Amino acid sequence: MRPQTKRLGDVIPAPALVVPEPAVTFVITPEAVARASVAVLSGELPDDDEIRLRLDDDGDLGAEGYRLEITASGVTLRAAEPAGLFWGVQTLLQLAAGDGVLPGGVIEDRPRFAYRGAMLDLARHFFTVDEIKAHLDLLVQFKINHLHLHLSDDQGWRLEIPGWPRLTEIGGGPGTGCDGAGPGFLTLADYADVVTYAAERFVTVVPEIDMPGHVNAALVAYPELTADGQPVEPRTDAEVGYSSLVAGKEETYAFVETVLKTLADVTPGPYLHIGGDECLSTSAEDYRTFLSRVLPLPGKYGKRAIGWHEIAAADLPDGTIVQYWRPEEQAAGVDAAAAAGRDVIMSPADRVYLDMKYDADTRLGLDWAGLVPVRRAYDWDPALRLPGVTEDALLGVAAPLWSETLRSVADVQFLTFPRLPAVAEVGWTPQAGRDWESFRERVALFAPRWEAAGVSYYRSPEIWAAD
Repeated sequence: MRPQTKRLGDVIPAPALVVPEPAVTFVITPEAVARASVAVLSGELPDDDEIRLRLDDDGDLGAEGYRLEITASGVTLRAAEPAGLFWGVQTLLQLAAGDGVLPGGVIEDRPRFAYRGAMLDLARHFFTVDEIKAHLDLLVQFKINHLHLHLSDDQGWRLEIPGWPRLTEIGGGPGTGCDGAGPGFLTLADYADVVTYAAERFVTVVPEIDMPGHVNAALVAYPELTADGQPVEPRTDAEVGYSSLVAGKEETYAFVETVLKTLADVTPGPYLHIGGDECLSTSAEDYRTFLSRVLPLPGKYGKRAIGWHEIAAADLPDGTIVQYWRPEEQAAGVDAAAAAGRDVIMSPADRVYLDMKYDADTRLGLDWAGLVPVRRAYDWDPALRLPGVTEDALLGVAAPLWSETLRSVADVQFLTFPRLPAVAEVGWTPQAGRDWESFRERVALFAPRWEAAGVSYYRSPEIWAAD
């Protein structure tokens, strides 16, 4: 590994274009960087002796691109949209870390994919509003722009739904979550607080209510949703595939529509995720019947439906998005959906599932999709993963973090970092601009920053020599 000398391109994700001026540097004060951050969040862009923020639509940067110029006399950051300024400030924050010395030159940057997501599973272990916000603050440093919240599953229901109080009274109460160790839920006010906080940072919240499977918590709370109307036992284990809503009951669709309308009303972003995965106790006919009724509902309320890729077995309304998650490298249904014009989000478990173990000795996580060391999370091309899903069909990439083995924020951080920065670069940087050895050197620079911030990252031997 080369000596850790600061260079203009030493940021994550790697910028699309870097033109260094090696003889030039500028020392920026922490106060100026802080003022720039506040200015972008507030929308007020005052003149500053050290940094100039400009909204200029030159037609080349797109909605999230930016141009950062560092000269001996100061910094100029330009973007066509406020989101571009925000991502440019994240680059500036990385470059200024430590001594405030900025390498001279120009960065022109814009993302490869519009959707760059991270998922947090609140159902199997609940995380509070403040914990979600703190996690989000770490994600945006790497230009993640979608936060997918998994709000329901067999082990818990984590969002208040008016008219259905037992969902959270029981499904979010004591003894819920894996091993009964993760109780709690978001009120609608809590959820709105998270959504607003995310939007201020140019992040779209994507709420997920998983159905027709993964619904045991809902069935425990409301036995009338079961096939025979009889109570079912709570489950706190990590098994999947045993629960299902009933496709032949009108009560099912009244419940589902109430839930989705509630979500649509409190979610300003364009997406509602309806799950659809691992419905092993739902017959193929019932699965298709259920989706034929449910997939149009997000559109009815002005949203686009996202579902895990099993939904490709059904007829997909226009605008439906398929999220691929399995480790296999063949998926005929997803290929067909892409050929029919449906967008695809790529989340293959053997590459980007952050709940997989780094190696066989990792103290947290699972290994059903194999081990996912940092290089494996980095060294792949989403446009080559499935033969029928080309670059044009991809909306983006997303890294799920399921919480079966999580019990704390420190656990979240341990499985997220440094793999999330790897996935973030996959989503932002052009494929031709990515290189493992370069990434390895750049992510190594974050160790002292994470340590100073109290982030419980995994000290991967792929990146850092043994202590």
